[in-house]
Amino acid sequence: MSQTTPWQVLKTTSSGQTEVGDHLVTEAPLEMRLGDTPLAVLMRTPGDDADLLLGFAITEGIVLDPDEVDRVQLVAGDPERNRWELLLADGVNVDPEQFRRNLYTSSSCGVCGKASIDALKVAAPNPPAGPSLDADLLLSLPEKMREVQATFDVTGGQHAAAVFDPEGRLLVVREDVGRHNAVDKVVGALAARQWPLGETILLVSGRVSFEIVQKAAVAGIPVVGGVSAASSLAAELAGELGLTVIGFLRDHSFNVYAGGERIASR
Repeated sequence: MSQTTPWQVLKTTSSGQTEVGDHLVTEAPLEMRLGDTPLAVLMRTPGDDADLLLGFAITEGIVLDPDEVDRVQLVAGDPERNRWELLLADGVNVDPEQFRRNLYTSSSCGVCGKASIDALKVAAPNPPAGPSLDADLLLSLPEKMREVQATFDVTGGQHAAAVFDPEGRLLVVREDVGRHNAVDKVVGALAARQWPLGETILLVSGRVSFEIVQKAAVAGIPVVGGVSAASSLAAELAGELGLTVIGFLRDHSFNVYAGGERIASR
């Protein structure tokens, strides 16, 4: 299934109306199973689905380490490739009912279907003390991410998430119709290559919300930045867990909402 869908739109301007061809970001359901048990339905952009499921399993606390996952695979006989299963490594036992969501997860809400905010506070590891980051390095990151947002260039409708090392090198980037899905995709992609994730920086293309900080904390990422604002609960959670949260990271300035000790003064 393609990440974009052709569509005819009626373009309206001061000169009148014209029917033109356009491309929409594809949004489709993905059913996640733990073995044979359905856990959740995620509304996502198809592509990088194995990364999404591994990242989701880590950031939701279903597994504590990527080595606890034997493999992520398509459910046999699904021609639409929308049903996937997470198979655990030998000796790893997880009660599916502990994590089962009663409602589907929409592309706009990363925590829908959870019983309460308290249920979201999955035990997170202590974050690394660093990195110590230069302001100019941080300001360079949004452009590096924007340069590789290929689907956004076509549709204008994709969120992006990227992980950088302390030197500002791009390690992985993913796009999705859901901002929290994009985060899960980058966590899953990077966790398959290295664990723990270490002194890394997570950058998102929009606001920094509670669920994004929560996912970063559980994945062990100490710094979270966004090109838009942070929410109050995101800042509070970051302060509680020892994370750095940065917002309005664009142009020539940014705001630090929590964890300012990791940011060197200019």
